[in-house]
Amino acid sequence: MKRNPKLFLIFFLVTFIQILPQEKIDYHMMQRIRQEGMQNSKIAELMSYLCDVYGPRLAASPQYRQAGQWAVGKLKEFGLENSAMESWGTLGIGWELKRFYAAMTSPQYMPLIAYPKAWTPGVDGVLKGNAVFMNVTTEADLANYKGKLKGAIVLSRPEQPVALGMEADGKRYSDDDLKKIHDDLKKIQLAAEGGGRNFDPAQFAAQRAQRDLQQKVSKFIKDEGAAAILEPSRGTDGTIFVQSGGSFRKGSEIPLPSIVVSVEQYNRLVRIAQKNIPVTMEMEIQANFVTTDSLGYNIVAEIPGTDKKLKDEIVMLGGHFDTWHSGTGGTDNSSGSAIAMEAVRILKALNVKPKRTIRIALWDAEEEGLIGSRNYVKNHFFDAEKKEKKPDYDKFAAYFNYDNGSGKIRGIYTQGNFAVMPIFEEWLKPFNDLGAATVTLRNTGGTDHQSFDGAGLPGFQFIQDQLEYDTRTHHSNMDVYDHTSRADLIQSATIMAAFVYNAAMRDEKLPRKYFDPNAVPQRRFQF
Repeated sequence: MKRNPKLFLIFFLVTFIQILPQEKIDYHMMQRIRQEGMQNSKIAELMSYLCDVYGPRLAASPQYRQAGQWAVGKLKEFGLENSAMESWGTLGIGWELKRFYAAMTSPQYMPLIAYPKAWTPGVDGVLKGNAVFMNVTTEADLANYKGKLKGAIVLSRPEQPVALGMEADGKRYSDDDLKKIHDDLKKIQLAAEGGGRNFDPAQFAAQRAQRDLQQKVSKFIKDEGAAAILEPSRGTDGTIFVQSGGSFRKGSEIPLPSIVVSVEQYNRLVRIAQKNIPVTMEMEIQANFVTTDSLGYNIVAEIPGTDKKLKDEIVMLGGHFDTWHSGTGGTDNSSGSAIAMEAVRILKALNVKPKRTIRIALWDAEEEGLIGSRNYVKNHFFDAEKKEKKPDYDKFAAYFNYDNGSGKIRGIYTQGNFAVMPIFEEWLKPFNDLGAATVTLRNTGGTDHQSFDGAGLPGFQFIQDQLEYDTRTHHSNMDVYDHTSRADLIQSATIMAAFVYNAAMRDEKLPRKYFDPNAVPQRRFQF
């Protein structure tokens, strides 16, 4: 008889879960955590400080370090110990924007909704110049602009299509969506095998060719002596998505001043230029490269463990502290930082005496490639290059991460860890009425739990409602306090506190997946 592998997998999971011992839950403490988290929340105050006062926080910037000192002080105020900005190693050059203005000055005046790319230079005084549109689809087209770009402000991309918004930006998971997350066998199999995103060779080749062409265009524009580069944002309705145009690495080549413009305004500039009507522009950019401190810093603090046998074991929670620069990081990731801070505040307010040490970590340079958390794992737990376990590796219990906007927690990804599924299902039961019930074997990527999971340590990211994260706020000028959900953040901080408490109090550490330190997968991190 031919076996159905999908049915076999389902049978295995059901049987495996049924034979596991029942997880013990302190429901009285769960009720206390709910009451403190839901009725006495300080999440709005934390979010306002992180967004309004100390945002944005680009990695290596003076603003990041100022915000870090505030967070250290706040965690001390909550009663945590060993609160500090802990250097993980060398990052590189900081960058800060001091002043910016840009406008079309003829044939009509139009101030631009725009933002410079990070790690690109400013200009001397007020730059005034002619806009030149480059219509380049192949490398051969560059010859058409030889000798024509000196001192120009270059429109480097063609007109972009703009679709009318016929659907709402915000979205929550429906019951069907959550069931699919839980039941999707293809995704479950990928998770069990350590799989990642679907790979389309043709699409990848096309994207690479486009990227290579754009790099050649940028080099050509600089070599021709242009003054600045403008490009359209992928957003609409005045929303701009902007990241970096240069490198934070020491010794990297300095690019031209580069500005991302709202797509509607950029398209207007292009259409006018294509009519052979002169377009003049002006801009002022004061941007500083900061070299006074090349180190990177994570923010850490602890609630010490109290059990004689377990106090040296570690339960961690956190989210990344750095943000991009056009907004204030409301959803990416002031939310995660505030959630973690509020969770430890809840536990301290209840005078919890955990068996294991609880350690909060707010990560540096996640946006540059999980750099802060990866180096923290390297320094404290596992050096992947040397295939070397640190003394604390076997003392590590779990890490819980929050970094997908401000949407409430709907469940948790287990990263293919079969054994934790029934544990997490029990932990979520006191919060099922708040919409959190889904536990899935699926992997999720792109944030700091991967630094732990890639080293064989139990690291987890919560399933969160999407809200406007992908459509409006992620890496945009709309990533601000006003586009976060206070009610969802309150729910999330409460559940985070409960998960951390349960991990710190259970008799055994959470079970781990099999990990061979001598055979670390090539794709340890997904971006």
